[in-house]
Amino acid sequence: MAELDERSWADAIDMYERRATIAKVTSREHENWVLDLYTLMHGGTRDARGWRTVDVWEGELERLDEPSYPFVMPPEAVATVDAWKPYLHEIPRSQAVRFLVALSTPWIDVTKEPDFEERREALEAKARVILSRFPEGAHFYANTGHGSETRDYYQRVSGWYPFSVRTFDFGLVLVSETEVGMVWSFR
Repeated sequence: MAELDERSWADAIDMYERRATIAKVTSREHENWVLDLYTLMHGGTRDARGWRTVDVWEGELERLDEPSYPFVMPPEAVATVDAWKPYLHEIPRSQAVRFLVALSTPWIDVTKEPDFEERREALEAKARVILSRFPEGAHFYANTGHGSETRDYYQRVSGWYPFSVRTFDFGLVLVSETEVGMVWSFR
């Protein structure tokens, strides 16, 4: 695996450039990390380390008119410390690798990728670089519903809890003691 630095990070999140995706990280400012996720979704923050982000809507009219576009976080999700639990489900690091890879594919479905097996190793290496920013003890949350912790993200994902005005949105939230990140893809 590439050593984590600004260059390896930029190379890793480059896999989201060909998708309608937002991939970014902010400093963790609150014990209730959902408040930091809310800040990320509203686009009001730069990367905690000044590193590259991916935001397909950065500078677009939709974002200028509504800073949170395309997100619509359910207000009840930030009401109390545990209010987000019906919307996001914790997954292990091994599942987070697979989900990050799936989020980079055009249909968020690796079964529709004709050259997936040839690209799999490189995509997984990039996903591991992303996860290396979130050391042991970090937590990962997916909006793919109950059973997310055992879901095979290399198979079609048919259920999710939407956080946006888009028809389909799938996202992973990454939480460490010092940073909160998200990779959110839309189709």
